[in-house]
Amino acid sequence: MRLTYTSDVWWKNAVVYCLDVETFKDGNDDGIGDFRGLTQQIDYLAGLGVTCLWLMPFYPTPNRDDGYDVTDFYAIDPRLGTLGDFVEFMRTAHDRGLRVIADLVVNHTSDQHPWFKEARRSKDSPLRDWYVWSDTPEPDDPKQVVFPDKENSIWEYDEGSGQYYLHSFYRHQPDLNVGNPEVRDEITRILGFWMELGLSGFRVDAVPFLIENVNPKLANPHEFLADLRAFMTRRKGGSILLGEVNVPYPDLMRYFGKGLGDQLTMCFDFIGMQHAWLSMARGEAEPLGQALRERPKPPQDCQWAMFLRNHDELTLDKLSEEERQEIFEAFGPREDMQIFGRGLRRRLPTMLGGDLRRIKMAYSLLFSLPGTPVIFYGEEIGMGENLEEEGRLAVRIPMQWSEDGGFTQGNRPVREIPEGSFAPDRVNVADQKRDTDSLLRWFQLLIERYRECPELAWGEYTVLETGHPAVMAHRCDADGASVVVAHNLCDTAVDVELKLPGLESYRLTDLLVDGTVKVSPEGGVRLPLDPHGCRWLRAAPPEVPPEDASVKSQ
Repeated sequence: MRLTYTSDVWWKNAVVYCLDVETFKDGNDDGIGDFRGLTQQIDYLAGLGVTCLWLMPFYPTPNRDDGYDVTDFYAIDPRLGTLGDFVEFMRTAHDRGLRVIADLVVNHTSDQHPWFKEARRSKDSPLRDWYVWSDTPEPDDPKQVVFPDKENSIWEYDEGSGQYYLHSFYRHQPDLNVGNPEVRDEITRILGFWMELGLSGFRVDAVPFLIENVNPKLANPHEFLADLRAFMTRRKGGSILLGEVNVPYPDLMRYFGKGLGDQLTMCFDFIGMQHAWLSMARGEAEPLGQALRERPKPPQDCQWAMFLRNHDELTLDKLSEEERQEIFEAFGPREDMQIFGRGLRRRLPTMLGGDLRRIKMAYSLLFSLPGTPVIFYGEEIGMGENLEEEGRLAVRIPMQWSEDGGFTQGNRPVREIPEGSFAPDRVNVADQKRDTDSLLRWFQLLIERYRECPELAWGEYTVLETGHPAVMAHRCDADGASVVVAHNLCDTAVDVELKLPGLESYRLTDLLVDGTVKVSPEGGVRLPLDPHGCRWLRAAPPEVPPEDASVKSQ
């Protein structure tokens, strides 16, 4: 298929930027981020080059799980502003060409939600079946407990009504029951409400829990996802569902739909992410290369979402115990850096010891891997974490705008800002804007080049043999255009020999620095790589300028 009219499926080569309104920018000096503050920074985000903002939960909440315990799906938490502020933010984002998606957290509600208060009032409540109840706690599989450091069961006794309710996560987050058609209809109304206010889609939280932990069991749980997708397409063509589905590849493919892509539009590649970290820990390309070789191709209009870090812990659950320990030893050896025994509560720059070469290489790898890159706020300037904060809040710290923080003019920010090597006086937006060699400028270059290379997101990719264990190389081909990418995961300069069939006698133009390399008439090329070096190379026949060799998208 020719890559024309790519804007119809904008998500396939978008750049998604995840942020928490609460910790991004304070607009009224009360120490809490809000929509007014976020709106003030829209030009910064547009200048960075991102194309889609993903907002973490902004709904009213008791805030016992950083907003993922919702008490009203149709409102804005008063700490973050009003619906009027939200609409002004949406208008400004759209004016700058940015799309916006938001967290859809409908696996559960807060136990303070009016629905649950009514449901637990009595067994005869009209909302009783909006949640999952049992006379006895069903047998627990320890693997089902998501937060083993906080919970030892997924059932909680409700003294008022004499039954147990299901909570896949914390006990203060009772699971909604999508086995009830009334609940499914309500979720659809929630989507419709926010789409009317301008959202282009949703990141769906904990998708397997949402459709599996219900009563009665759905005959085909995936029909619900298909119904949601169909509703969204009818209401607003081009809207998306980005799914958090951390399951093995064969199981995950069902969440895209039966070869049609009629359920989730995109799914996070947790397996590729975890193997990328294993490769960086070992300084060896094979773990990531093997994951990419084994990764199934999504349906035509669907896409993988690529990431190295997000708002949660760095989960390592798809690796063996020995592999997890390798990553712990390399990137988080202290117990306070780890969480649940299966992940890390650190940001990428601190895990890489603040080594700018390695950090730049890691993000180059992210943006060049086949799929849609998703970044977490503050990554573009190399923010660290604050291990004094509890659990996953360690990485959800205030954005560092200037040397004095710049997040708020109030007396105290909503969370503590880290001290030391990653404090605002050393890591901030203002300074990096003035430094042409900064990580911020590197991000801008990577985003610009990624957007200029639709082959990376749209093309057929091939993992290349390099002859060196530390070098990860792949090529992406689409409509006769090719991009070749290589990354050196070790601290030693290396030269690698690549075989590039079909590109005999082509010229490879480096897209990140000045320089060209010529492919031999036999299709081979010798590629020098600096320590932790990275190269993006556009292939073009000798008589064709490199800028004319790219896929032309519309």
